[in-house]
Amino acid sequence: MPELVLRRPDAVRAAAPSLDEAQRSVVDHRGGPLLVLAGPGTGKTTTLVEVVVDRIESGELTPDQILVLTFSRKAAGELRDRIGRRLSGTAATVPAMTFHAFCYALVREFSDPEAFAAPPELMTAPARDAVVADLLGGHDPATWPESLREALGTRGLAAELQSFMAAAVTRGLGPDDLRALAITRERPEWARVADAIEEYHQVIDFQNRTDYTDLVTRAAAIAGDRDHRRALRDRYRLVVVDEYQDTDPLQVRLLHDLAGDGRDLVVVGDHDQAIYGFRGADPAAITRFPQQFASAGRPAPTVALTTTRRFGPRILTAARVALGNPPVPPGLDARAADQHRNLKSAASEEGRVEVATYASATAEAEHIAGLLRRAHLDDGLSWSDMAVLVRTGADLTRLQRVLGPAGVPVEVAGDEVPPVAQPAVRTLLLALEAADRIAREEALDTETAEALLTGPLAGLDGPAMRRLGRALRQRDPETPSGDLVAAALLDPAALGLTTTDRSTADAVGAARDLAALLGRAATVLRRGEPPEQALWLLWDGTGWPARLREQWAGVEGRVHADRDLDAVCALFRHAARAEEGGRRRDAVNFVAELRAQQIPADQLETSATRPDAVRLMTAHRSKGLEWPLVVVAGVQAQRWPDLRTRGSLLRSEHLDGPAEPGARGEQLREERRLFYVACTRATSRLVVTAVQTPTDDGDQPSRFVAELLGAGFGTDADLPLGRPARPVSLRGVVAELRRVGEQAEDPAVRDEAAAMLAEIVRADLPPTRAADPDRWWGLSGPTLSDAPWRPQDHPLALSGSAVEGITACSLRWFLGREAHGESASTSAQGFGSIVHALAADVVQRGVEPDEVAMAARLDEVWHRLDHQAAWLGERERQAAHETLVRFARWHRANPRTPLAAEHAFTTTLVVGGEEVLLRGSMDRVEIDAEGRVHVVAFKTSRNAPGPRKIAEHAQLGIYQVAVEHGAVASLGVDQARSGGAELVQLRTPAGAKDPDSPKVQPQAAPAPEEAFFALELLAESARVVRDESLVARPNEHCGFCDFQTLCPVITGPTVGGLE
Repeated sequence: MPELVLRRPDAVRAAAPSLDEAQRSVVDHRGGPLLVLAGPGTGKTTTLVEVVVDRIESGELTPDQILVLTFSRKAAGELRDRIGRRLSGTAATVPAMTFHAFCYALVREFSDPEAFAAPPELMTAPARDAVVADLLGGHDPATWPESLREALGTRGLAAELQSFMAAAVTRGLGPDDLRALAITRERPEWARVADAIEEYHQVIDFQNRTDYTDLVTRAAAIAGDRDHRRALRDRYRLVVVDEYQDTDPLQVRLLHDLAGDGRDLVVVGDHDQAIYGFRGADPAAITRFPQQFASAGRPAPTVALTTTRRFGPRILTAARVALGNPPVPPGLDARAADQHRNLKSAASEEGRVEVATYASATAEAEHIAGLLRRAHLDDGLSWSDMAVLVRTGADLTRLQRVLGPAGVPVEVAGDEVPPVAQPAVRTLLLALEAADRIAREEALDTETAEALLTGPLAGLDGPAMRRLGRALRQRDPETPSGDLVAAALLDPAALGLTTTDRSTADAVGAARDLAALLGRAATVLRRGEPPEQALWLLWDGTGWPARLREQWAGVEGRVHADRDLDAVCALFRHAARAEEGGRRRDAVNFVAELRAQQIPADQLETSATRPDAVRLMTAHRSKGLEWPLVVVAGVQAQRWPDLRTRGSLLRSEHLDGPAEPGARGEQLREERRLFYVACTRATSRLVVTAVQTPTDDGDQPSRFVAELLGAGFGTDADLPLGRPARPVSLRGVVAELRRVGEQAEDPAVRDEAAAMLAEIVRADLPPTRAADPDRWWGLSGPTLSDAPWRPQDHPLALSGSAVEGITACSLRWFLGREAHGESASTSAQGFGSIVHALAADVVQRGVEPDEVAMAARLDEVWHRLDHQAAWLGERERQAAHETLVRFARWHRANPRTPLAAEHAFTTTLVVGGEEVLLRGSMDRVEIDAEGRVHVVAFKTSRNAPGPRKIAEHAQLGIYQVAVEHGAVASLGVDQARSGGAELVQLRTPAGAKDPDSPKVQPQAAPAPEEAFFALELLAESARVVRDESLVARPNEHCGFCDFQTLCPVITGPTVGGLE
């Protein structure tokens, strides 16, 4: 058998970099602590590497005598790699690691070996969140101060407790210290918090788990021991710390024990990039360093790196504007601080800076997509050379939804988004819960059943769900279809239906397959196997994985497929860690623990960055990274800077004493620093965007945007910009060719467009299929919505105004009422509301109308209406007075007896085979001398309908139908007969000879032996709603319709449709 030998490949030694004077002074420093101020792009990593290399190559130190600490695994790995390349041929490696990795190693080294036979699990932040929430959920509210009892079961208090714990630990405060402070600071809740902290540590100790704060606390205690401190100082003769501004007080204490008292300690940082105060970092740590680490009574020296190589003068100037002009923090060497703030640029290009505002968030996102695509197609930038940075995680989802479909491949780190916020994870957890219910022989609710069937496990759409429901109701017509569907998922045999309709058969088959899959997963759980096994069965048991692979192989589908695949992988990693850590959970607890994780996970194993995708991330996460093109998006007032009060329920900010008056100013400075960090990630081109709506009460740009615009960094375009004319994508090209092929006057141009569309169709790629005429809307049949407009198991609710709207134009009715797209209330509607209320008051109080009193009451509330101009408001007020005079005169002359005003009614009848729930409100109900009921509708519009339209006025007719079907029974009129209905036009005089009386437009009562027109209108309206058949009808309202741009009557036929 041949002998196999593993040989290290010959490494190529990296050449020594060219250092400037400031960098060389850092490398040459010997004898004691040194603070290095390093702005963005000033070569701090190169400097740190050369500090280490110089000590080793000079023979002063061996690699294992040097400790390099930083704040991210990526940074630690980069430092190790670069030092290794510079020291090619050296067998030993320099310990370069994160603070937490070093603390873990320290705790493991100095702890009892038996205690580490099974090393404690290091909890992620969301796992800690879940433990705290579970702990608080088990507390008796009576044991907490009354001010906190209502918050006890909330996630908010759990998050507050974690922040309080971290703040206390970093200040070296234990439970006993907190109990003492509770008395001296008069904060009784702190004593109860101290008990909770003790209980938390008991729980995680019992579970053999630890968290990051606890880890650093243990390490600091070890390093603080005199014997251990001596041993560690003898071991590490040089300690190098990167990103020192991100340290917290506990980490500073650990460093002092490792390298205090004048020992060799080089720390690099930038107080202008201190952005992690919310994590407990102390922004002032860097300014205190010279005194805290003084040597022989002298402050530690400070050196500033003075040259940035990342970007040119233009971006450098914009960065200075972004930072503002903050004062030099006290404690820093003034000369070094001045050099640090006045960097010189050594970049070969000047750089580009653009600032743009947009009319809406959608317009902003679409323009960003176009900008990125142009940079890729026209400028030759790879996708990975670009990044979009935002202030908060909420903007990540907003932009991802637009960028992906626009053809921009996007990478969002998995730890930017909580696991349960990912749609794929939610689907699998919901299925796992359903399987667990089946295993426990519990029923499924209709919402869960519908979500599973319409999700990726079954893939049914709204029409398919309705077909499934109808098929099940053939066996049981009395039970609502939603209940039947939920029950069928528990019993696949119930889905053994036969049907000749192919679409229905497909829907039933998909439901049957899902029910069988849930049953198999339930069997796994009944056997007591871990949730991970059931999850894998649910994931692998459908065509979902294959569909994702197919999407990934496409062009635009890859973005969504990547997101779902990453999310599923993260879910299985979590399940595996829980199992490997010995924390056996049943399905219920597993799902509850994962759903309790409302913050992103800081996983030890993060998925690799895709090599060719735009990075979309928060500004906080961008620290230490750079790209040629950076878009800083969503720079809005109220959000950036975010100056909301940070005061907490537990008042952890008062652990150091009462809050200082300048706390809000420090908030603004930290927000500026964050904006500065975001802007300085760009090496060649920086784009800052915001939304600026036309109205003052809408979204407005941040002061940061205004400052950049004031410094001359705007664009030549008119601001704010609306949505782009067409997207910069193949899909946009197809849309433009379709438009040209339909509308161009020159036949040759139309033929050329058609030929290009045909060529695109032959490519048969997903984004090009819209070029195929067979897929054009104008040639497509009617569609059904995913969910029915109204529940099919209940009577169809309609009103007189709905019937009137559907009859006039069903498209306008749907868009305005069902889709809630109609314009907001206007002053004209307020006019009518006031007049109606005063008219109703006369009947409701049973008094005669008093014009003077009614006018006075009108004047009391008139100012609440929003009139565009004072003169217009005054004119309308005078018109309202006139309507009240007409109402009073009509009321006195009316021979009928009023029964009610603003009478709300509900009644049920069957028309056209459909059970209809008719409801609404009648302005006024009256009875005549013959016992017949009349309905009056007051109108305050300027235009009265003509006599022909009154005869078949839909709203009046529906009122009469309602009267004869029990709508006034509550008024003491049984088996009422309608005597007619009428419109009283209070704003229109009866005639020139009688200007003080209103125009009255009566509609005749139904004839006993004839079909009443309103019943036919009601039946037709019910059919329209049930069939979801919308038709645009031209009518007198078209001129002021809100939906003219959507209406084929106004805009003309759809491309490819019939004239």
